[in-house]
Amino acid sequence: MKAPMTIRAAEAFSRVRLSRASFMRDFLYSEIAAIEGMANLPDDLDLAIAAGRGLCENLLEPLQATFGRLAIRSAYRSPQVNAFGCVHRLSCASNEKNRARHTWDRRSADGGMGAVTSVVVPWLVDHLESGATWEAMAWWIHDHLPYSDLQFFPALAAFNIGWHERPKRTIYSFIPPRGFLTKLGFDNHTGEHGHLYPGFPQIVVPEPFAHR
Repeated sequence: MKAPMTIRAAEAFSRVRLSRASFMRDFLYSEIAAIEGMANLPDDLDLAIAAGRGLCENLLEPLQATFGRLAIRSAYRSPQVNAFGCVHRLSCASNEKNRARHTWDRRSADGGMGAVTSVVVPWLVDHLESGATWEAMAWWIHDHLPYSDLQFFPALAAFNIGWHERPKRTIYSFIPPRGFLTKLGFDNHTGEHGHLYPGFPQIVVPEPFAHR
């Protein structure tokens, strides 16, 4: 599928369904693109769609089925948009680091396909006042979903959630004290962690969705 060069082509691309609850349009908004007048659209549409479906079907659908509506924050970024954000220190890593992450239409250095989006889970925001923690959400995801990496942020306990063909299974926090909660080689990486997220719901597994 060719990169969209017209409004009608962009409309058609944005209507592509990634999963039961998600369409491509949900992941294309960028404050950087909106303010700076950039088109936040991929070059390789087929790769972006495939990576987006991996993210949505494997991670976002069960997360939303279990916790309710997700608020999508920063998702897809074109290389132009991401490079601007990196140069101007707008919380964007380099283009090289964001291949198969926020830049869905670029494969990672190992040739793998992947995609990342930032999300806020309103259920978690509501339960922070009653003692829920970002760590509890992190361990719940670690035990239940085939994620590649998670990165948690201070505002609203938002987090990046990434899917990749070759998952790394790392959890990092920008919430003090900053650092890794777990990664391969840590003693806490294996085993079951249910005691670390008391009161969290049982996972709801959505019915398979057949793309048409």
